Amino acid sequence: MKSKKKITFWRAFIRLLPQIIKASPVLYLLSFFLSVMHGASWGVNTIMLQRFFDQAALFASGGSSFGQVLGALAVLGLAGGMCQVLNGAGNFVPEMTWKIFGGRQSLAIHEKIARLDPVVFEDPRKLDDINKAEEGKENAFWFVDNIVIGIIGFYVPFFLFIGWYLFSLKPVLALSVVIIFVPTAMAQLIRMKAFANLEDQSAPLRRKYEHYEACMVSREFFRETRMLGGFAYFRKLYLDTLRSMQRMKYKAAVRSNLFELAMCTFTAAGYALILLLLLDALMKQEVSVGAFAAVFNSIGMCYNMMEEVICRHIAGIAEQAGTVQNYLDFLDLPEREGIENEAPGWGDIVLEKVGFSYPGTEKMAVHDVSFTLKKGETLAVVGENGSGKSTLVRLISGLYLPGQGSVSRNGVGTERLSFAALFDGTSAVFQKFQRYQMTLKENISISDGRKVCEETAHLEQELDRVCEMAGTDKKNESFPKGYDTMLSREFDGVDLSGGQWQRVAIARGLFRSHDLMILDEPTAAIDPYEETQIYNRFAQISRDKSAVIVTHRLGSVKLADRILVMKDGTAVQLGTHQELMTQEQGEYKRLYKAQEQWYQTDH
Repeated sequence: MKSKKKITFWRAFIRLLPQIIKASPVLYLLSFFLSVMHGASWGVNTIMLQRFFDQAALFASGGSSFGQVLGALAVLGLAGGMCQVLNGAGNFVPEMTWKIFGGRQSLAIHEKIARLDPVVFEDPRKLDDINKAEEGKENAFWFVDNIVIGIIGFYVPFFLFIGWYLFSLKPVLALSVVIIFVPTAMAQLIRMKAFANLEDQSAPLRRKYEHYEACMVSREFFRETRMLGGFAYFRKLYLDTLRSMQRMKYKAAVRSNLFELAMCTFTAAGYALILLLLLDALMKQEVSVGAFAAVFNSIGMCYNMMEEVICRHIAGIAEQAGTVQNYLDFLDLPEREGIENEAPGWGDIVLEKVGFSYPGTEKMAVHDVSFTLKKGETLAVVGENGSGKSTLVRLISGLYLPGQGSVSRNGVGTERLSFAALFDGTSAVFQKFQRYQMTLKENISISDGRKVCEETAHLEQELDRVCEMAGTDKKNESFPKGYDTMLSREFDGVDLSGGQWQRVAIARGLFRSHDLMILDEPTAAIDPYEETQIYNRFAQISRDKSAVIVTHRLGSVKLADRILVMKDGTAVQLGTHQELMTQEQGEYKRLYKAQEQWYQTDH
């Protein structure tokens, strides 16, 4: 069982505070100053209240003039007005700072994700961590703001001022601050622990119900969901998962709220005791009528503010602490950092006894694979579904690092190379390609920003070249504005068929400058005959460049210099088409014969 993470409250606070100040130092310092002034202003308001009542009492007994009463009332009104002005300014400035900080932290999460080992995205637990980090990022600012601006900036000055004022009148009255605070603070410590545990338990459920919701309402799923009658099924899954999550929250809330209720009862009893002491002091003439009224008001204000700081600010901190810790834990995830930042140059790619298994599984997806992809060679990787083809290609590219054995490029192990060095000069087209909601030109040229900047004058010629090779024509009626056609109905553009999108993805891969090209079943949505044509054009442009073609269709692999046959995660054959067809009991010949009727040419 996964152990619960310990909430390192102050470490989280100390780590986040500099990040927030750095996001907008002037605004944050201004917010803190306004908060201190606001807290102190309520203390000043209490003294002004006492002076007003004292002047009113003196006026009633003939010891003060009406003008002095009006003056005291004006000062009291001015102090109250200042409290409201500072309150408004104090609420506005943090909101601005939060927006700036939120934008920077979103960027920090994205940059962190870019530095993680890609195999992380095959691990459900790590996906939970990413989900929890997004939740924690939203709470990080208010977690610190509640402490710095709320508690330290506002409440501490207020309670120090009121504590000093009460102590100056009657020392025992100053204990009211402590009596009101301690029991409710204990309740919030229990609440903090309960909600931290809740966050760990609920993250997997939250990911599930978000996915089920997408299955019901997102554009990606709605056609199949509606036509196959799957809406009701996903609705049930969504509601069941949501109910499970709500039950978790309900149980955590009930436990913490019951304890909080008990502590609040002690606090209320302490409040009543303080009022009795205050009344006794008035009867004994230890305090004036004005002081009694001011203290009576300040005690009530203390109680209300203590309830606010406990139930709003500390409770908010308690609920946020778990998610914030998750956010910081995510930022601490180990990154994949190669030692070498320079590309090792174009050369052979050597695999020696390579093995790999996905996180959370014991079965090896690839095991004991050894061969050399020679410089300038085109290698086809074939095999049935689940044979390990795509995993092998991710190891060849360096996207995944081997758990056993080694993969080296031009003599340098892929584990030593940074992402920039690994993918410099590498391009790829995958079966599960992305459909960017951008123009046709942007969908293709996004693969090589440097080329767009350096070859702006010849950009359209380059686009024409790769589109011709991929079988995409900008003059086709599907692209009414040519390369400026928006490929998204959601942005007042057009939509494409699966085959058309696949050709755009192929053009995108070809557009990128490369010495190594990987085609991982990019023609699955294209018929076998057209697939052969695309591969033949690809073979022409891949001369003198290294290439890896992954496919379960064998009609086009004859163009490869060699063919690697995968079965049950290991390489069982390696050779040319002719060599493999001469092996009567070989896996390649069996696969080819099973598909031979699909193609117009024989072997």
